[in-house]
This record gives sequence, structure tokens and C-alpha cells, in this order.
Amino acid sequence: MTRPGRPPLAELTEAIGRVLLGKQHAVRLALACLLARGHLLIEDLPGVGKSTLAEALARSFGLEFRRVSFTSDLLPADLTGVNVFEPAEARFRFRPGPLFSQVLLADEINRASPRTQSALLEAMAAGRVSVDGTSHPLPEPFLVIATQNGLDQGGTAPLPESQLDRFLMRLSLGFPPREAERALLAGEGTSSEALGQRLTPADLLALQERSGRQHVSSALLDYVLDLLARSREPGRSGLPLSPRAGLGLLAAARAWSLIEGRDHVIPDDVQAVAAAVCEHRLDGGQPGTTAGERSAALLAGVDGLR
Repeated sequence: MTRPGRPPLAELTEAIGRVLLGKQHAVRLALACLLARGHLLIEDLPGVGKSTLAEALARSFGLEFRRVSFTSDLLPADLTGVNVFEPAEARFRFRPGPLFSQVLLADEINRASPRTQSALLEAMAAGRVSVDGTSHPLPEPFLVIATQNGLDQGGTAPLPESQLDRFLMRLSLGFPPREAERALLAGEGTSSEALGQRLTPADLLALQERSGRQHVSSALLDYVLDLLARSREPGRSGLPLSPRAGLGLLAAARAWSLIEGRDHVIPDDVQAVAAAVCEHRLDGGQPGTTAGERSAALLAGVDGLR
């Protein structure tokens, strides 16, 4: 139960933060991505908590959670499912694949072939999959959390720009601060199994609906438009931000404002999510760019509300 005077999602983020010690900002960004009905890409070294974050988000809302290791021999049908002939009924019956879950952890997505990677596109964009010409709706809510190895590692196939754009946010968790890692070594953290369910899937759907209704002023819209326009200036390094990127930035800022306990969006909300939403679009997924570097340059070049 949330204590009076606190933002409604504060205790939830704190509970997940006790599972992923020292990563409160990343937890809030991941929660904002979920509230904004987006998909999340996490690029980092093994063992820093990528899978733990995905499972903690699913458990806290009581969502069905599935994990798939994306290997080089994974086929699209291994994700979407297949039609199986039932002799007793003399007809084919669709057997759903792991995509038909509310939270799918696509582990090491860039180790799979481009063909298998593209099998996620329709699901992520439209909330459905097509098998043998028949469309099958996915559960509500539906979230893909994908992990990605560094592109300098062997056996990886870079995600195309069109698929990178399907991810609302890209995060890098990094190592925890020293005191947080000490607490982890001392066994002071909470396991994802012990986290338990804090809210229901119906609560999540209601929060997603509420997030989409957060008030955005005309001046705030101009602020976002200025950011988009700056990314498209002639001679600027990196890729320009598309209209879809602008919609994603606004949706994420709305979700962040809800987490902050407000009913309206301010520039601080845009700035809080800008790196996670924009960086992988600005750099096109290329290696060697510093997280937040290009988006920080954009923000520095745009004045606040007019």
C-alpha cells in the first residue's frame, strides 16, 4: 500500500531497486518503458542484472514471463509457433510459441540470424503474429526486453536500423556503485523470486492508459519539436530523429512524469528519458558511441520552454 503523500509508483520502484541494487535510475527507465507500451533493449556485459531486471518487472505486475535464448540456429517458427495437425479432429491447430507471453526476454538477440530477428518486428509493432496467412493477437500487455552483446563480440549479427527503431529505449546497466555491490555480496539484496506481485496486469493496463493521458502543453510540444529539428540540421553527425522517435520521446516523458507523481509533463521529464530513447536512433546502433553523448549535445543546444 502506498503511503499518503508519495507518488503512486514510488514504492514499486523502490521494491524493484532492492532486487537490482544501485540501479534506481535504470529501474525507473525500464518501468517508464513498460508504462509507455514500449519495448526495451539492454546492451551490456553478462552478469550485471539484465535478466534480473526483466524478471523483476514481470513478477511485480504478475505478468507471464518467458525467456528465449537467441542462438544461431533459432528459427522464426520457434518464436511465433506452428500449426500442428490433430488427427482426432482432422484439422490443424495453432500451437503458440514463446512470443505469446506478456513479457518476453529475448536473450542475446543479436546472436540469432537476421531472419529470426525480423520475426519479432510484426509482434513488437502491431501486437500480433501471422502464421500461414492467419493473424494471431498477442496478450495484453506485451513487452519485449531484449539483451544484446557488444557488436565487437564474435558470432553477432547487428540489428538493422528498422528493428532498432522498434525498441522505445536502449539501456546499459553497467557495474553497481561500490556500496551497492558490497550490499549485494553481503546478501542484503532481495531476489526476484522474493519480490512477489505488487500490482496486477489490470493495474498495469490502467497505468498505461493513465500515462497516455498525461497533460502536454503547447510549449512542451514545441520543446520536443526543437529537439527533433536540431537532430536534422545539415552537417550534423549521426542519424536524424524520425517522427516515430518524437512520438516515443513524448510517450516516455509522459510515463516518467507519472512515475514522478505529476499529471503533466515538464522539460525535466524529456531530459530524463532522452538518452535512453534517442541514442540508439541517433547512432544507428553503431559501436563506439558513448551512451547519452549525442542526445546530451541535442539537449544542450535547445532552450527550455518558451
